[in-house]
Amino acid sequence: MGRGDLTNAEWNRLESFLPRGGSRGGRWSDHRRVINGVLYRVRTGVQWRDLPERFGPWETVYKRHRRWSADGTWQMLLSKVQAAEDAAGGIDWDVSVDSTAVRAHQHAAGARKTPSATVLQRGPGRGTNQVNPALRKLAVRLEEVVRSANVWDAPAAASPPRSTSQPTDDADPSPSS
Repeated sequence: MGRGDLTNAEWNRLESFLPRGGSRGGRWSDHRRVINGVLYRVRTGVQWRDLPERFGPWETVYKRHRRWSADGTWQMLLSKVQAAEDAAGGIDWDVSVDSTAVRAHQHAAGARKTPSATVLQRGPGRGTNQVNPALRKLAVRLEEVVRSANVWDAPAAASPPRSTSQPTDDADPSPSS
């Protein structure tokens, strides 16, 4: 198991949500190995052909990723993991969005290094969002995969169709007699 691969706890959570494989052409390769290959690709940005051999043939990882992106499997996995984490109380739905940007003066870099005496806590007790760190980490990883799949598909959908026929200037529009 390499650095960044799914841990056993993450895999045990994810395994029950995965689709059964191989109805079309035979048995699928190990889901865990292929998912680790996709996670590696998303994390490092390496080309598909440069995936390490421990993930199996790069074509297998690429095709499974594209198939699951097209049929919504990645999105389904993300929503099921998020629902399981929400049921366990692991998601804090308070969101604060602020679009202001304030530039600090160059002399503002000398802040105190020690924390203040009063530490504000949120919620009924400390650590309320630490229900299952393995599940939260898995949800973050799946969010990255879904986001990257949407980004990779966006340019193809937004680009105009290409025409193979080009008009020529040599053609005489007047009929010849």
